This record gives sequence, C-alpha cells and structure tokens, in this order.
Amino acid sequence: MSLGWGEMALIFMVALLVFGPKKLPEIGRTLGKGLREFKKASDDLKANWEENLREVESPVHDLKQTMNQVKADVESSVTLPDETLNPSPESIAPPDVSDSEETKPNVRPN
Repeated sequence: MSLGWGEMALIFMVALLVFGPKKLPEIGRTLGKGLREFKKASDDLKANWEENLREVESPVHDLKQTMNQVKADVESSVTLPDETLNPSPESIAPPDVSDSEETKPNVRPN
C-alpha cells in the first residue's frame, strides 16, 4: 500500500494545522531519526540472522555429505543374489504337500 501525492498533501496540511509551522520541522527531524534507527536495527537483525543461519547450514551440509558417503559405501558392499532381485515362480510357490505318513493324522483302528 502506497500513498499518492494527494494523500501526502492532505496529511501534511493536517499536521501543519495541528502542530503549527514552528513544531513541524522538529517533528519531521525526530521522525526521520526514528525511521533511520529502525531501519539500521532491522538491517543488523537481518545480518545477524543470516550469519547464524550460515553457521548452522555448514554442519548440516557436512552431515548430509557424510550420510550420502556412508549410504554409497553400504550399497557398494552389499550385493544381493540375482534370485533375490528376480525370484523365479518356482521359488515363490509353496512346497508340495503329499499324503505321506508324516502328514496323515494318527488314527487308531477300533
């Protein structure tokens, strides 16, 4: 939101009527100093924030590189057999259960 020339002129006229021509320059200087100090404090805070953020990002970046290296080392040292990667249908099928003596229930003749 920005003020146009008309709004600025109206604010100046109201301030001139309320504070008078002698007080208005003093109020302007005080307001300018306040805005300048606010901008300086805001820039200092922003610079401090960015510096702290860089200090935190460096160890995080190093940790990510270490984790990626460990992951690559683990993946290169572990090899899976081809059957594990592409199992054949025979290796997935359940074992054949026949009517052998072991699978028959124990029944006593009367």
